[in-house]
Amino acid sequence: MDLEAIAKECNLFDVSADSGLENVIRKINSLDERYERDNLVLIYNYFLTVCKVPEILMTIIQCIDRFRDKSSLSPLLDILLWKIDGDELKKENFINVRVMAAKAIANIKDTSAVTPLLYCLNNKDENYKVRFACADALGRIGDRYAVAPLIDVVKDEDERSVYLRESAASALGMLGDLRAVDPLVSILETKQGIIDKFTFLKERVIEALGKLRLDNNDRVFNALKSSLMDESSQIRINAIEALMDSDHPEAYDAIKSCLNDVNDEVKKNALIALYNMVGRRILDEVIRETDYPDVLKVEAVSILEEYEHDDEDELTQRVRRELDE
Repeated sequence: MDLEAIAKECNLFDVSADSGLENVIRKINSLDERYERDNLVLIYNYFLTVCKVPEILMTIIQCIDRFRDKSSLSPLLDILLWKIDGDELKKENFINVRVMAAKAIANIKDTSAVTPLLYCLNNKDENYKVRFACADALGRIGDRYAVAPLIDVVKDEDERSVYLRESAASALGMLGDLRAVDPLVSILETKQGIIDKFTFLKERVIEALGKLRLDNNDRVFNALKSSLMDESSQIRINAIEALMDSDHPEAYDAIKSCLNDVNDEVKKNALIALYNMVGRRILDEVIRETDYPDVLKVEAVSILEEYEHDDEDELTQRVRRELDE
């Protein structure tokens, strides 16, 4: 194939920012009708090397991402590591292109991409969106070589972007490496009671610990149990979910204490978690016992309606009538 001729046919060399964008994008998308998969990959890879228009590049990357061919890794990495005019790279459209390239790189799942991704991640002068995308890509590629650098990012108190630390924590959860346990737990322990800036970081840390499935690790359990008293209701809900997925012998009692939480959503999430752990008996207890608030009785009846198909007993029917009144 004459790749240059195909590029000219798509007006790839004549497009301007003010006109012709839609026409070029339409022609690129229509190539599907004329070429088979292998040839399309070759064409799109070539287009990546010659195009410098952000809007068109995003279309090409979308096309490439459908095939996830390893031959596309090199041109995608070239875009991620672009060294063209620095002022141009700071423009939002170019940043978005590089973010999209990082996502496409992650989908190829080739471990040879780990080093360049780490290079961008560790460059504190890099745009935070690009670093964020690289952290996520490292988690999805799944190479354990990325664990130590991601831990460094999570632990770095001087890191300007808390969002990046959140993404690194999520990536560690995806990687599932036990080396991440201590630094993740340390964040929960040292940020206990601190709301606002670190709330989302703690949420990601709890999710990561839940994915690591450390059922009998008392330090992890104690950190999650302490998070049940966090000022943020969402942190408390995340901790409930993480404990629910564990097999720790004290998880049930820890979650049950949240039935007395001041926040109704936390109460309801705790009840749902307990139901997932032990089944209907917790619903019957909530319905029968007078100490439980109406919001939990309503939730218990709702769960029964949705998931249990047995005939209701007389007490459940009576509680339902009282709640309706």
